[in-house]
Amino acid sequence: MSSVGIGWRQPHYEALLAQRPDLDFIEVHAENFFADGGATLAVLDAGRSAYRVSLHGVGLALGSAAGLDEWHLDRLARLVSRVQPDWVSDHACFARVGSGLHAADLLPIPFNDEALALMVRHVDAVQQRLGRCMLVENISAYVGWAGLGGDVLAEPEFFNELTRRSGCGLLLDVNNLFVNARNAGRSPDEAAREAMRWIDAIRPGSVGEIHLAGHCELDDGLVIDDHGSGVRDAVWRVYAHAVERLGALPTLIEWDTSLPELDVLLAEAERARALQR
Repeated sequence: MSSVGIGWRQPHYEALLAQRPDLDFIEVHAENFFADGGATLAVLDAGRSAYRVSLHGVGLALGSAAGLDEWHLDRLARLVSRVQPDWVSDHACFARVGSGLHAADLLPIPFNDEALALMVRHVDAVQQRLGRCMLVENISAYVGWAGLGGDVLAEPEFFNELTRRSGCGLLLDVNNLFVNARNAGRSPDEAAREAMRWIDAIRPGSVGEIHLAGHCELDDGLVIDDHGSGVRDAVWRVYAHAVERLGALPTLIEWDTSLPELDVLLAEAERARALQR
């Protein structure tokens, strides 16, 4: 059975509630709803009454050696209790260092045994606090780790072990796979094939949701995961491979910058639904 949704962002709050388009779920960024009451939470309650909801976080910093932010986790737990979302997710990244300094970005972690053990502990702590399993997303990364303490595990192997040891699921971001392969110097066709091999290496049954988004290419060749345009054709090819390999998993269209009219997002979601069929 197909299942598609869109990221529900503020410019589309009113239109979505008025039109009630044919979507299976909507996703919001959890941190935007941490406040105590007010109009924002009222809007989310209205969205929840119409659609299944996915809470997607950007601030847990699950890979930070400084540990979890208990205030952040408490706010997330309170929101989860209120909304009762179908999915709760965040990223395999670090952002916090020292005594509370936050980079306000999703920074890459090394794929090694020490980072894996840390991620497992933090994911387990979040799941215990929320009383449910969560999904962890693979990120787009523009720097990497080298030398002592660097990568010793292939990224799919890292996620296979993370999901196996912690019981969490993988939020598979197909665009991030493609962006990382392009920034490693591969052509679009080569990057698509590399992303497909990544998907083939993932443990069956570990993926709980898929993200699709657009990206941009700068004049110097750097590819940025900016969520500011439609999904590229090469990424759609990778997604079709993911559907063939993993099945018709819940799939979200992410569009966070240069937001178009709602109908444009709905058309992207319908393309994903057609591929699932």
